[in-house]
Amino acid sequence: MTLPLRIGWIRHGVTEWNRLGKIQGVTNIPLSQEGVIQARLLANRLAVEDIQWDRIVSSDLLRAVHTAEIVAERLDIPLNHDSRLRERSFGDAEGTTEQERLMKWGTEWRELVPNQESDDAVIARGLAFIDELKTCDEGQSWLVVTHGGFLVRLLKALCGELPEGFLRNVSYTIVEMHDQKWNLKLYNCTEHLVEIKSGQ
Repeated sequence: MTLPLRIGWIRHGVTEWNRLGKIQGVTNIPLSQEGVIQARLLANRLAVEDIQWDRIVSSDLLRAVHTAEIVAERLDIPLNHDSRLRERSFGDAEGTTEQERLMKWGTEWRELVPNQESDDAVIARGLAFIDELKTCDEGQSWLVVTHGGFLVRLLKALCGELPEGFLRNVSYTIVEMHDQKWNLKLYNCTEHLVEIKSGQ
């Protein structure tokens, strides 16, 4: 029996802008030192779990690339980059805090910020990536390192409603395809960060 196509989705590790509450979008912000530690903890978790991952692909933005490099090295699997996995562009809001956005555009800032990428455009490039992935060898398991705004929109398009809760940095989500339908097997899991939490 052929195993299903499996994708392990990873949100990149934390950055300084994450900690400051600034929207990043396509602004190319690197991981913070904490983000590097987070990625190493995730890599260690993946190395001892039962799932055998075949490949890893990441967004071409630094914070995703560095997260993916740490995981790929630990698992000894090939890494590729794909610009379709980039975060949604938040236009003129990038680099601003919520307070700054409220001052500039008010409570409806999400609809009013100029030069944003539409949800439809984000989903379209995500689905194009998925369609290409589905043409690969049957039964392969892929890790994909990407961004919160992009991932939530794509997962809703693939799986329907998602469990409540903010998608956390370096969270781990698994979807599997059965009978041409995507099924959510794990969502927004950060059990690997227990070492950081216990040390705080």
